[in-house]
Amino acid sequence: MNDRRALLGLLGGNIMKSLAPALHVDAFAAAGIHGHYHLMDVEQLPGRTLDSLLAAVKTAGFLGVNVTFPFKQAIVPMLDALSPEARQIGAVNTVAIRPDGHTTGYNTDRSGFRLNFEHGLGRAAAEGKTAVLAGAGGAGSAVAFALMDLGLKHLAIHDVDPARAEALAATVNTHFGTGRCRVSTGLAPDIAAANGVVNATPIGMTGLPGNPIPMDAVRADHWVADVIYSPIETELIRDAAAKGARVLTGGGMCVWQGVDAFRLFTGIDPDPARMAAAFARALAERDGSS
Repeated sequence: MNDRRALLGLLGGNIMKSLAPALHVDAFAAAGIHGHYHLMDVEQLPGRTLDSLLAAVKTAGFLGVNVTFPFKQAIVPMLDALSPEARQIGAVNTVAIRPDGHTTGYNTDRSGFRLNFEHGLGRAAAEGKTAVLAGAGGAGSAVAFALMDLGLKHLAIHDVDPARAEALAATVNTHFGTGRCRVSTGLAPDIAAANGVVNATPIGMTGLPGNPIPMDAVRADHWVADVIYSPIETELIRDAAAKGARVLTGGGMCVWQGVDAFRLFTGIDPDPARMAAAFARALAERDGSS
């Protein structure tokens, strides 16, 4: 262990079961750094605002913070700089902070989902295929771009806020070509006509139970992905697996985005296999005690 010390954290709501601390603390240990990862849950901190929390971590000398629901888009105008991918997506989940307080926002959700998909379902499941995305917020925006990176032919987007779905579809078409993306005209018929579906809404996570996907439209020949990993088996994943569909949990996305985030925070490339093992241990401990 060397003398280097570091602080990291997570800004969001309903995050007390997050496994991010376990991943980053283990990566700190592997790198010989005295590190701490602090959860800043606005549901546990009455009166705290996003801008006040960002100012606090800058003052405290944090190397950076991860950002999750509901702040991935709200934090964008508060930052000094954005990576090209974060600017393109319009959402940030990783903020690196220099010693002078300068902040740069990144989006590692995009690479995290893409790598999780490639390892869990295989690129061929998306390439030249069609899919439906539920949720056009910060996570959904990253997923939409990741699916296009994977070679998806066409994407239909559903959101409870139609204007948000329209804005994301327009942005995707701007970058990947007119007609590649549209607003869903009906979740059930669009899913029935597609090869797969992704849930990028918060519905299904601990504290927000339920399933936003109409399961009558899901068949055994579909693939079904969720970005949620708390719990690791959401109602959607459980019901889709029961139908025989290929399923992808949000666990791998958490690991792969964590790999990229740790590198951006520290300049050190963590071992993905070690981070995956740390995730598995932390998941077993969390879910075994709940």
